[in-house]
Amino acid sequence: MPVRRTVRAVLALAAAGVVGLAAAGCSSSSAASVSTAATAPAALAGAGLTTVVDGPKIAVGDPEAPHTATVYLDPRCSYCHKFEESGAVALAEAAAEGKVRIEYVVASFLDARSGGTASARAANAMRAAAEAGKFAEFQAALFAGGGAEDPLKVADRVEGLRGAEFDRAVREETYSDWVASAEKAFQDSGVGGTPTVLLDGQQVGVGDALYDHDAFARVLRDAGV
Repeated sequence: MPVRRTVRAVLALAAAGVVGLAAAGCSSSSAASVSTAATAPAALAGAGLTTVVDGPKIAVGDPEAPHTATVYLDPRCSYCHKFEESGAVALAEAAAEGKVRIEYVVASFLDARSGGTASARAANAMRAAAEAGKFAEFQAALFAGGGAEDPLKVADRVEGLRGAEFDRAVREETYSDWVASAEKAFQDSGVGGTPTVLLDGQQVGVGDALYDHDAFARVLRDAGV
């Protein structure tokens, strides 16, 4: 069943942008690297946005918004963290203005490439945070911290998130089926890597524009947002 809530801040927009042969990003042929952001500004770009967990996606923003952005991310992708500090903020601002609704697909393909289960564990914790009404705050803390940190340690930095239900969901990986469905949605999409953003089903933003606030804002405007 979808989970609806009102958040105090926009989701940390950890993933967006187009990844292709000529664009920088993380793919199944690249290993994960750690990138730590000092802040997560995209999480602070808006307020009062509705969040819906629906199937393999987590949607943020006005469901009646005229445009829909589908964002693909992997918590271990260093390029997603770079986007988080720049182009993601422009997307968050557009969502806060009611111009676009954002649907997140949280991939975990970098686990297979780099070893371990950090991406899957982070994705599971993001789902648990949505259940707890703290998805925006948790995602901000997760990506600001590098993405591979113990999710419970990340949650320590989110006021009001830690509790018996959340902690159990993280430790027992309660949402492992959801994590698998999100990864399948990523694989089935054919986008090939992260960060990737589709606007109304079409790829937008290429190369350096993803990592520059003003450049990506222009990309959105040129696409009609």
